[in-house]
Amino acid sequence: MRSKNDGRTTPQRPKQAGFTDDERRAMKERARELKDEQRQSANAKEAEDEVLKKIAEMPDSDRMIAERLHALIKQVAPMLTPRTWYGMPAYAKDGNVVCFFQGSSKFKMRYSTLGFSDKARLDEGTVWPTAFAIRQLNAQDEKVIAALVKKTIGE
Repeated sequence: MRSKNDGRTTPQRPKQAGFTDDERRAMKERARELKDEQRQSANAKEAEDEVLKKIAEMPDSDRMIAERLHALIKQVAPMLTPRTWYGMPAYAKDGNVVCFFQGSSKFKMRYSTLGFSDKARLDEGTVWPTAFAIRQLNAQDEKVIAALVKKTIGE
């Protein structure tokens, strides 16, 4: 390393701890998504194709859940726009993400989650859940999820 005073090089900073490699990759994906949104407003078909591509890339256990959630959300809330968010399948209302699926493989977690943003308006009392663990889906689970998604859109 050269001295600061000779003007030819800049001292190297040590790598700071904080974010994991997976978190950094997710942030880079989000930055790419924001650039894409600024460069062009992709039509709904292109955005859904990107969601389906992300789902297809998932390991089998995550993919099966994501495919069922995608179909369920499109069925109960067709006005929500599928799009990616931090590299994950997400669903937006008026441009704002209201719910998203995070596969267990995304951050090497024990279970997948269906999360809801603050735009989802799931408010109930002074405390309410905003993410739900999913290890598999059955008919009863799908009814619960359908009710939550409908609540996010005001039904």
